[in-house]
Amino acid sequence: MPRRKRTAGSSSDGTEDSDFSADLEHVKAAVRARRRSSTRLTRASLRLSQSSQDAKQGVDQDETPPRTPTGNAPSSESDIDVSSPSNDHDERLAKELSLKEAAAHDLSHRPKRRRFHESYNFNMKCPTPGCNSLGHLTGRHERHFSISGCPLYHNLSADECKGKATTRDKQSEERTLTHRQDENRHSTRHQAPTEGQQRYKDKVTELRRKRNSGLNKEQKEKYTEHRQSHGTSREPLLENITSDYDLELFRKAQARASDDLEKLRLAGQVSEGSNMIKTIVFGRFELDTWYHSPYPEEYARLGRLFMCEFCLKYMKSQTILRRHMAKCVWKHPPGDEIYRKGNISVFEVDGKKNKIYCQNLCLLAKLFLDHKTLYYDVEPFLFYVMTEADNTGCHLVGYFSKEKNSFLNYNVSCILTMPQYMRQGYGKMLIDFSYLLSKVEEKVGSPERPLSDLGLISYRSYWKDVLLRYLNSFQGKEISIKEISQETAVNPVDIVSTLQSLQMLKYWKGKHLVLKRQDLIDDWKAKETKRGNGKTIDPTALKWTPPKGT
Repeated sequence: MPRRKRTAGSSSDGTEDSDFSADLEHVKAAVRARRRSSTRLTRASLRLSQSSQDAKQGVDQDETPPRTPTGNAPSSESDIDVSSPSNDHDERLAKELSLKEAAAHDLSHRPKRRRFHESYNFNMKCPTPGCNSLGHLTGRHERHFSISGCPLYHNLSADECKGKATTRDKQSEERTLTHRQDENRHSTRHQAPTEGQQRYKDKVTELRRKRNSGLNKEQKEKYTEHRQSHGTSREPLLENITSDYDLELFRKAQARASDDLEKLRLAGQVSEGSNMIKTIVFGRFELDTWYHSPYPEEYARLGRLFMCEFCLKYMKSQTILRRHMAKCVWKHPPGDEIYRKGNISVFEVDGKKNKIYCQNLCLLAKLFLDHKTLYYDVEPFLFYVMTEADNTGCHLVGYFSKEKNSFLNYNVSCILTMPQYMRQGYGKMLIDFSYLLSKVEEKVGSPERPLSDLGLISYRSYWKDVLLRYLNSFQGKEISIKEISQETAVNPVDIVSTLQSLQMLKYWKGKHLVLKRQDLIDDWKAKETKRGNGKTIDPTALKWTPPKGT
């Protein structure tokens, strides 16, 4: 009977696997018998076992052991002829053993199991309340960690998402087949639609025509109950809002966008847990965040944080915040109130004495600042917090920090105006207040670099106002940069850059001249008259002496 040939590592059906296993067991038994009778076989087996990897790559085919007249592999040692003492026979048996073992361990033909621990962080959780993070909106992934991939948020189950994914795949295959059939048609701009395209268009038109014009009473009650039960933690019910066809298009777009985000996350371009805080509830405001802030992981993975606007403590839910507000005794920042004019106050807070408050303030500021790097080492800094007072307390408007001992005479290390108070003049008030402190200290100050985009705009606007105000009141014939710096406490470098941007600094006959442009001064005076004196710092309202040590 001819011997059956087999390629190492090739796939086979169940019958061939059973014959192969029997062959392998038989060869092992034969080799054990030969080891008991001959030491030469042991040496040959050892040599060929060590080179089994080379034999696997170099040998394409091998022959199986001889079969019995019935066609089955021998079942005992007595069925094998072991009387031949030749080395060729020994080497052949050892060679067969090595190749069979190599083939048995070669699993390249089998599909690889997905190793979830390489692509998923099981410490992460979906921010949707009540979700176990299983399933995915696309129906192609086993887990999710964001609202965009959460089936529960979209009022679906994991099985429903998988069923929708199968339907989308079938539709995609049908569409591809249709496109292939139409490839032979000449593509012209005014080409008439095919019969299939016309049928599809009529079908879509009919589906959109069948859409109900409104919701019945039961549907309205169902939608209202869903909104009251889940609020913003679930997507609103979308049925009957538009046609079934348009709703399905919207669902496909959601699934495609979620799939793209998941691919970016698995590729490492979107890191898990980064910038997960999308909004914060701060007092009576709900603020969208701009940048990532290094809050603890258990808070960072939440979609929303709740903060006490007085002590800046951050919490996980509205209920915890409500309980905290009932017990919180803070109505203004800690530290000394060094300025008050009307309802505007400024508090000086020492980072060493009020460490927790200052750390929470830095974490809050990082949500709206890109270049900020100070979070926890707050002891070498003083924080000047501006507030707006009403009958409920002093509400945070903004702040700036400065080093207690700055060798470069920086009067601001970090400055922030809260988003709800931007474009109201508070940023210039904070900058003006920092230069007022520099005047009291009899120093020339400058902000620490790099400045954020909004910070640079605010400072350039402030320097422009200071210079034009000074030139408007200046009556002499000769002016120097040094005198302007001593009068305004602005660094000469900042003065020169501002004059250059205003085209008021010229080089003539080996000297730099400051040009007094009356047109710019007149425009500034008109804006000042229109603006009024609402948001300004009054130096007489400052009650402060420079600190003498750390």
